[in-house]
Amino acid sequence: MLLELLSDLVKINDVLFIIKNNGTTSEIRSNSLSIKQKEKWITIGDHTGPAHMHVNSELIKRAEFVEEQKPEKISFSVRFFNESDERVLAAFFTKMYDDSKELVTERKKLYDQLNQKFTSKIQF
Repeated sequence: MLLELLSDLVKINDVLFIIKNNGTTSEIRSNSLSIKQKEKWITIGDHTGPAHMHVNSELIKRAEFVEEQKPEKISFSVRFFNESDERVLAAFFTKMYDDSKELVTERKKLYDQLNQKFTSKIQF
């Protein structure tokens, strides 16, 4: 199910994947990323491209759809957690608001459809 969720996220333009640990943060846009799995490793992006990531599918234990209120808008994301309940990866839906700071209905619909398909909290 993890591969399926990540595959669906990669297909959506303007999703920002953020890899986070104690010492570094890396950001990769979903636009035109490929995805494949070999054994426990899910590779997002192309080895010959400017950036890619490897996700150890055995260490991701759950994911959660999160709508977080910010001062001027709501942030929409899917966050992935390890066995220690630490967030190790997140997929943020960007370009959710137009220049007038109005929510873009089509973008919200993509988020809602994915949320309905997988439910708000997913155990792997």
